[in-house]
Amino acid sequence: MKIVAVTASSAGPAIALMAAEALKRTAEVMGHSVRAETQDPGVATEPLSEAAIAAADVVILATDARTDGERFAGRPVHEVRTADAIRHTRAVLDAALALVSTPSAVPVQAPSPAPVVPAESASDAPAHGGKRIVGITACPTGIAHTFMAAEALQKAARAMGHEIKVETQGSVGAKNQLSPEDIAAADAVVIAADTQVDTSRFGGKPVYVTSTKQAIKAGQEVIGTALAQPAGAASGPSSATTGGAASAETAKSRSGPYKHLMTGVSYMLPVVIAGGLCIALAFALGGIYAGEREGTLAFALNQVGGGAFRLFVAVFSGFIAYSIADRPGLAPGLVGGLLAQEMGAGFLGGIASGFLAGYLTRFLAQRIRLPATLEGLKPVLVLPLLATLAVGLGMIYVIAPPTQALNGAMNGWLLGMRGANAALLGLVLGAMMAVDMGGPLNKAAYTFGVGLLASRVDAPMAAVMAAGMTPPLGLAVAAFLFRGRFGADERRAGGPAFVLGLAFITEGAIPFAAKDPLRVIPALVLGSATAGAVSMAAGARLLVPHGGIFAALIPGAVTQLPAYLGAIAAGTAVTAAALFVLKRRSPAVDDAGIADAARGAA
Repeated sequence: MKIVAVTASSAGPAIALMAAEALKRTAEVMGHSVRAETQDPGVATEPLSEAAIAAADVVILATDARTDGERFAGRPVHEVRTADAIRHTRAVLDAALALVSTPSAVPVQAPSPAPVVPAESASDAPAHGGKRIVGITACPTGIAHTFMAAEALQKAARAMGHEIKVETQGSVGAKNQLSPEDIAAADAVVIAADTQVDTSRFGGKPVYVTSTKQAIKAGQEVIGTALAQPAGAASGPSSATTGGAASAETAKSRSGPYKHLMTGVSYMLPVVIAGGLCIALAFALGGIYAGEREGTLAFALNQVGGGAFRLFVAVFSGFIAYSIADRPGLAPGLVGGLLAQEMGAGFLGGIASGFLAGYLTRFLAQRIRLPATLEGLKPVLVLPLLATLAVGLGMIYVIAPPTQALNGAMNGWLLGMRGANAALLGLVLGAMMAVDMGGPLNKAAYTFGVGLLASRVDAPMAAVMAAGMTPPLGLAVAAFLFRGRFGADERRAGGPAFVLGLAFITEGAIPFAAKDPLRVIPALVLGSATAGAVSMAAGARLLVPHGGIFAALIPGAVTQLPAYLGAIAAGTAVTAAALFVLKRRSPAVDDAGIADAARGAA
């Protein structure tokens, strides 16, 4: 049979091309033919002609975004996600062909040519039988997972016949913000976040809180669960702060220490980055003694950066507490973090004070009962006062002394590391950065590196960033050099992956790893471990926690710059070499890749 297909993905041209290639190859094996059109500005594919559409027996729309289906009117149309077209290609083709081969089957009409409801009009009437949903997505760094989760929820809602408007709380602020009208018209609220999100504006609405990973993996399940929430259910630590009782599942989804820690990291990062860059600029203008030359611009920049560094432990601690206990936990968390910094307890003390402030405030909110006329004083007076007193005194007399000693011992050990010991630490941190590419282990290693910046221990940060850049860089280089081991879609994805690697976005390696995890992930771990070990052994130091290669362009941001760049190059080379070896026997290599390899050998 003749099949025409349209593929499109908000994740970039690589995914759309992978879906098109998978459909073509599998259909050929099954004895059918597929003509595919990839809808992406960066990909030059020939649009489907009217003659090709007229001759087609069935249409497959493998897209993650709304597609104009007017030209397919009257044709059987099967709609799927690009991920299904890549992973379950034969099943997708079988389902599409069943629309033609079943005598009683009524041709499925293409999507209605009615205009797409704009984001700002999410409160307009939904499709017949559909529901209105609003959502928020957020991740610690606010880059990759925030927008991937939003796109997954939008695709899932469309597939289920519902309307959704998603606000993304990313690194550049909130986008597509929900208006009061949007919220008032919503039947349910989805919060897909790995950090704390304020839910007070959703009072009285069914709210379901989950992770970005779950939204990406099972968008329809998330939306179905949200719509099944009882009316008036709201997420939050207590009725005092959110106006409703959380369901057991919702409370469980947001109560993990890891999530609270990542909330603190997400609010802390801008402070650390700004402070680190100011100090780097001070060193660039005034040299190593910039902080001693009063009256100069370099001295002023050093003061600004130093102020940010004195502040960021307090911000980190405060927003850990905020994640646990909402706004009443912010004041005791900030005070505890500031005391930790001033008393030498550093980052470890900030973690302790944040969790103590959060859980203590939440405990007091649940236990203290006041007359109805005084209930309004609890979140703004009673809870902050009692919790701040307890956390502050606890920090001074109980937490700070042993933590200060532990922090000093650890910093001294790290500063004194040389040779094999330094390389071993770098190897472990590097492997953690690559093994789950943005997951918990990656974030744990990253948080460790960032936290040490407060104590001016900046060698681990250099190792972490070098190791985080290596996976997408190594894949890009391997796809360019060893073309026969990669499919056409992967080779096209090499360019974007290279740019993401330079920008320290490890998630750029995810599409490659998802297609062939047993071969790709070990290669990535080897390369990142090499980068981390070389960086630590060479004594490279980094003053800023983000920016990738672009941060290295600022004079003074990186010490031992040649060694740092060498570590990145070494990790990239090891990754590419490991891919050359491991992917040689990979069954994922397509016919085009084999043909390229044959031509290269000839």
